[in-house]
Amino acid sequence: MREVIQRTGRIPEEAAGKRFDQALAELFPDFSRSRLTGWIREGQATLDGRAVKPRQTVRGGEAVAIAAELAEDSRVAAQPIELDVVHRDEDILVINKPPGLVVHPAAGNPDGTLQNALLHLDPSLAALPRAGIVHRLDKDTSGLMVVARTLEAHTALVRQLQERRMGREYDTVVKGLVIAGGSVDAPVGRHPTRRTRMAVTGDGKPALSEYRVREKFRAHTRLRVKLASGRTHQIRVHMAHIHHPVVGDPAYGGRPVFPPGAGEDLRRVLEGFRRQALHAERLTLEHPASGETRHFQVPCPEDMTALIEALRRDAREHG
Repeated sequence: MREVIQRTGRIPEEAAGKRFDQALAELFPDFSRSRLTGWIREGQATLDGRAVKPRQTVRGGEAVAIAAELAEDSRVAAQPIELDVVHRDEDILVINKPPGLVVHPAAGNPDGTLQNALLHLDPSLAALPRAGIVHRLDKDTSGLMVVARTLEAHTALVRQLQERRMGREYDTVVKGLVIAGGSVDAPVGRHPTRRTRMAVTGDGKPALSEYRVREKFRAHTRLRVKLASGRTHQIRVHMAHIHHPVVGDPAYGGRPVFPPGAGEDLRRVLEGFRRQALHAERLTLEHPASGETRHFQVPCPEDMTALIEALRRDAREHG
């Protein structure tokens, strides 16, 4: 059964002279302006009982009504893929995504994605953009993701991301010895010649990553990285930019680095680690219904834990 959104109200007198879509967005901030504009165009958001255009000027005091049916996206099929659900309530899901799981269908990955799994877990998510997914992780990055279960929650969570009020902290292992914490404030955009990759470019979007040293090994460093923005491949690109690429990164990491006299155990682990050693460990958000600040944390998956333990053993043996 499709969800129907119904709201009524009046245009505030102080909104006189504004466009209808602008005034409606101020009246109903739980919905994005683009979605409200779509409802106006479809006649599902009316002004004094009449269908008007989004740019219609309001005078203040008019009655407004929304009666909108959320259309389901039938292009993505539900699939029974097991998910690690960290938290579930009426408004949000928090998922611990395993490495290797693509977030949503795209070229080369038509199904078998997190979006397919979410639609099986909760069929009502078909009425939300991308089944409620508000942010993404790369295929081989593991860790926490929040998923909206209502349109209001989706709008609120997207707004938190845009306003940089959602906290996301990552556990990662990089090549080389990082002396102290710092930040990388460098714009990230599409690579000028390798279009499947990102790069620090002058015409890229602003991007800020803050990092702290968590653990030092002989030729590697474990970091905690906090995102102040969320560009594609941001941490991977930023770490490579400061010459400390993420271990195992197939796009930006290069060949494995071995400390002097490394034993066969460590060599085997480093050579066999074929994904970026990057895990979304902590997530902080304002619950879209209660406004309460919620904190979530999950440990590294087994492969990354084994990598860290091998680096620790090597450091002890050569300490």
